[in-house]
Amino acid sequence: MELHFKQFGEGKAFVILHGLFGSSDNWQTHGKKLGEYFDVYVVDQRNHGESGWSEEFSYDLMADDLHEFILENDLKEIVLMGHSMGGKTAMRYAQKHPEMIDKLIIVDMGTKDYPSSHNTIINGLKSIDLSEIKSRSAASEQLSKYIDNKSIRQFLLKNLYWKEKGQLAWRINLPVLEEKYSEIIKALPEVETMIDTLFIAGGQSDYILPADHDAIRTLFPLADFYTIEKAGHWIHAEAPEEFIQEVLGFALL
Repeated sequence: MELHFKQFGEGKAFVILHGLFGSSDNWQTHGKKLGEYFDVYVVDQRNHGESGWSEEFSYDLMADDLHEFILENDLKEIVLMGHSMGGKTAMRYAQKHPEMIDKLIIVDMGTKDYPSSHNTIINGLKSIDLSEIKSRSAASEQLSKYIDNKSIRQFLLKNLYWKEKGQLAWRINLPVLEEKYSEIIKALPEVETMIDTLFIAGGQSDYILPADHDAIRTLFPLADFYTIEKAGHWIHAEAPEEFIQEVLGFALL
């Protein structure tokens, strides 16, 4: 599948993958900063952003999409970074094509399976009837019945766009993401991968706990771990300066 992307800078290739319900827009600020040092590609994964939609959705397919993208753009020895769902795509790609990667950065995502935790978000998004709602403010008001946190609502509603005058539409394929949700939270296959890997965790998030480190190192024996204590799951947005310093410190070594 052809993937939409934004490109910044020049030099060694650095590819960034967003998380569930996200897009390349969420990483534009960091992409520009990293573009001072690297040739940065911020990619929309399938069923997200401006990339294509498909009824099929799995980490194997997203890893295959990424491989097609990397070959088409003639990228070699890349630094690959993924957040949340994008982190699992990045890890699965590393398992399948380790020869393509120089360094791997995983942002607040482990290798394990996760409990279902997005039902409220999915139900809230589904409750927004775009045949009736004609403004972002009305969509936000409706979503507030499900999600109190304004920042999370703003993040989710970035997926709305004006399809035509007076008609909003989604950039996420919500029906497929709901149907394939079990694929999103499943564990990685048990394939050992020898790549220098940095796992960055949010200290206020439970996605990567100290108890997970041994299991992660079973699959990624060269893994190092860094925790940004004041951040939750959206580390790059909550602690941007400490995050980018850690990423650069690892990627530029």
